[in-house]
Amino acid sequence: SRNGDAEYWATNDLGMTATQRAQLAGQGWGIEVYHRALKQCCGVEKAQVRKAVAVMRHLLLALRAFLRLEVYRLRTGVSWYEAKLSLLREAIRAFLAHPTYDLNPTA
Repeated sequence: SRNGDAEYWATNDLGMTATQRAQLAGQGWGIEVYHRALKQCCGVEKAQVRKAVAVMRHLLLALRAFLRLEVYRLRTGVSWYEAKLSLLREAIRAFLAHPTYDLNPTA
């Protein structure tokens, strides 16, 4: 490696070239970015449930939310984080314009 640290690559493809390994490593980074966005933008880790059905539902809804963010990102060219913020702002504006709940004052 460039700075003297050892790099290891585990594979059963003994004929893999350095170029092929670099391409696969690049794909791996894309997967890491996807996982980070799924956690940070869609709250996939924030489920406070124990039953398998509830865990599965939360995971599937988080994936659905991520797909919607990705479609929005592709259409508008903004990041996932900007897309999430934009969608939240629009939802808050819509709610404030036409609230569905009346909160009784407590004081």
